[in-house]
Amino acid sequence: MSDHITVIGNVAATPELRRTGAGDPVTSFRVGSTSRRRDAQTGQWVDGETNWYRVSAFRGLGEHAFASVTKGQRVIVVGRLRVRRWESAGKSGTDVEIEAEAIGHDLLFGTSAFSRASAASPHQVASEADPAGSREGREGGGAPDSSAAVVDGDGWAVAVSGDVPF
Repeated sequence: MSDHITVIGNVAATPELRRTGAGDPVTSFRVGSTSRRRDAQTGQWVDGETNWYRVSAFRGLGEHAFASVTKGQRVIVVGRLRVRRWESAGKSGTDVEIEAEAIGHDLLFGTSAFSRASAASPHQVASEADPAGSREGREGGGAPDSSAAVVDGDGWAVAVSGDVPF
């Protein structure tokens, strides 16, 4: 049995795309979720503890996450929670993993453009938008500038300049 969880947090490292022995894609990345509260005395927002989660997304969701999510972005992850204790060479710890069922950008702090994948070519977004699998230029997650790259309906990267009307 597994528990379902929804986590809102920041992607802490560049997502990694691997393949299972059967060839299915798996994207993994870490998300840090920090609670915040308002201090009644000062009126300031204060950060609380940060919880860290390993997120794994399989098959089509994994490919789409790899093509869409970058380090520093704020995301919403819904999935099954798995908590595992481990011991190795006299050390022990706990791994907290979310097997993702859905991943999306948190639109409270920015905008995002959706591009539906073609049913005939589910691998198109990950392969044609970035044929070499490179993540160059995709780091960060700071304030958006006046231009952005968007993937169009056919899965190709398209440059967009100026304000996006949505």
